[in-house]
Amino acid sequence: MSQFARVMVLVVDDNHYMRVIVSTMLRSMGITLIREASDGAEALEIVRDWRPDVIILDLMMETIDGIEFTKLIRRGIDSPHPYVPIIMMTGHTDRRRVIEARDAGVNEFVAKPLTARALIDRLRSVINNERGWVKSANYVGPDRRRRAHPDFKGPFRRIADKADGKM
Repeated sequence: MSQFARVMVLVVDDNHYMRVIVSTMLRSMGITLIREASDGAEALEIVRDWRPDVIILDLMMETIDGIEFTKLIRRGIDSPHPYVPIIMMTGHTDRRRVIEARDAGVNEFVAKPLTARALIDRLRSVINNERGWVKSANYVGPDRRRRAHPDFKGPFRRIADKADGKM
């Protein structure tokens, strides 16, 4: 039995063929509990009735795109599943887009064209390495810091903490 056998995944992409490719990759990993949506609005309706363990979605979609969907899931007052891990996939991998996705609350980012290895790595990351959660006025999502520095000795971890007089 696959380590992913009981994982429920929602695949969201406005391109039917991309959804088929991703779903086929997921099935080859042993994941059979898969649902698909063609845009963010349809995905929100699915998440209201079905609680996926992971959402894999495209950045660029009509109606509600990946960034807007992520913000609605993370920050929406009536969000049905704000802590669900989200893997953003896109062919638009310029730095601005990656930062925009990260700041929206995406857990992982993967570039198209997708490879099975990249998808497995991102799934393992969100399933096996759950990060702490941050909820502030400007950000809701997984802690963007992926590791603790072994030499760090104080309570604050950002350069700005010192500038704010917190250190």
